[in-house]
Amino acid sequence: MIQYKTIDEIGKMRQAGRIVAACHREIGMRIKPGVTTLEIDRFVEGYMLKCGARPVQKGYKGYPYATCASVGEVVCHGFPQDAPLLEGELVTIDMVAELDGWMADSAWTYAVGRVDRETQRLMNATKFALYQGIKKAVAGNRIGDIGYAVQTVADGEKYAVVEAFIGHGIGRRLHEDPQVHHRGKAGTGKRLREGMVITIEPIFVRGYPDITIDADGWTARTFDGSWGAQYEHTVAVTSSGPLILTD
Repeated sequence: MIQYKTIDEIGKMRQAGRIVAACHREIGMRIKPGVTTLEIDRFVEGYMLKCGARPVQKGYKGYPYATCASVGEVVCHGFPQDAPLLEGELVTIDMVAELDGWMADSAWTYAVGRVDRETQRLMNATKFALYQGIKKAVAGNRIGDIGYAVQTVADGEKYAVVEAFIGHGIGRRLHEDPQVHHRGKAGTGKRLREGMVITIEPIFVRGYPDITIDADGWTARTFDGSWGAQYEHTVAVTSSGPLILTD
């Protein structure tokens, strides 16, 4: 069942979202060759705790870290590692903060140093698709409109959408209804209503979108070794249009 939020509740989620956004800004200044994702994870956990927030992922279904850190062909749910990041790699950092009982979720893909032109194009297309999807998060539209907007970008740029991982409602719980698919048919699916808060989080890859899960039960990587990029915001549907809570 969808949990609709009041203006006041959305404001509380916005406060959690500001902490997440601040973490991402700090990460953007810290990501460089030689840094480890384990160092980034420790920074994020400390930053959230200092702000009075809880890193939701740590302990969620036994997950041991405050962030997911996914490098190269690992498209999501990667464990932070003590291996130094290398020039030209891609790394996605995904995090969720809870403040006063309300959550906000965002993932961002970072270039490690200088990346090649095709890698930059993958990043740009995925980020553009996120914002095209957000534009459709308008009361009266349907969930399928978001997926269609995202897949239109992917198809136009000749990338595949990893359909195994989807967006979701969020609030006092990390995963709420509705499910938000990143491929869809315009005009189909649940109708968007004021007070809905969802994540939109497309993953694009260069090759095949099939994924495998490592023995740890979490780490998801492409079957063919293709690199992926992911961008995610938490978005509220309001009377004045989509409101990004994690920027």
